[in-house]
Amino acid sequence: MKYSAQIVGLPIISISDGGQIGTVKTLVINPEKGTIDFLTIEQEDVQFSLKAIPFKKVVGIGEFAVTVENYGAVIDLAEIPIANQLVNKQIRIKNTKAMTRKGQLLGEVTEFFIDEETGDIMGIELQTNGKQAALSSEFVLTYGKDILIVNETAPASLVDDASQIGQKKEPFAEAAATTDMLNSAEASEKEQGQMTLQTLREKQIELLQGKKVTKDILDQNGNVFIEAGTVLTAEHIMRAQEEGPSVIIDISMNVDA
Repeated sequence: MKYSAQIVGLPIISISDGGQIGTVKTLVINPEKGTIDFLTIEQEDVQFSLKAIPFKKVVGIGEFAVTVENYGAVIDLAEIPIANQLVNKQIRIKNTKAMTRKGQLLGEVTEFFIDEETGDIMGIELQTNGKQAALSSEFVLTYGKDILIVNETAPASLVDDASQIGQKKEPFAEAAATTDMLNSAEASEKEQGQMTLQTLREKQIELLQGKKVTKDILDQNGNVFIEAGTVLTAEHIMRAQEEGPSVIIDISMNVDA
């Protein structure tokens, strides 16, 4: 599960060459399906049309990068009518009002979160009655430009923490999980996240090992971490991964092709 704020602004990395395509600019919402269908791209060079990546082309969304197989994942929105239509709808979730079918104001939506594997919107967080709460997307009827319409049972279905959302299998099922079951679910989710990160790190080693660094790479304190001309070993790359996201991305952008 990823919050929208954890995705917007992430570098988009091509696995095939280790190059950065751009950064995530916006998440394009499909209001009918309740999914994120595209990620629009912020690029340094000026573009005459908006570029995007279909969510199905995303290989992974990690803590410091979104990965795709290659630059071929990028599309021109002007050439894909359905994508262009979704962008023009300007559907947003954050900073909208959540309201029931009968017009009862539930609160203001402050964040939403998605399944990073499928792009499905899993739920929202909102400010209601002076406190923060979360609501499963099962209770959302309409994603609108300014208003988000929810089921009449939504006020009674709010939970204190977004991590509880994934525990619900049916919209109206009673929460009957024991403490041991909750701890097990949390441990499983943590283990899955660690496996995803480990897979990404192994892919980075595979792509960068044996390549020559074309400039001095600095650590988080501004000291030379890897000198220009160094041929990268697995140890170099693992040390860079431990140093932080900005260091490994800097290496990816400054190696011989």
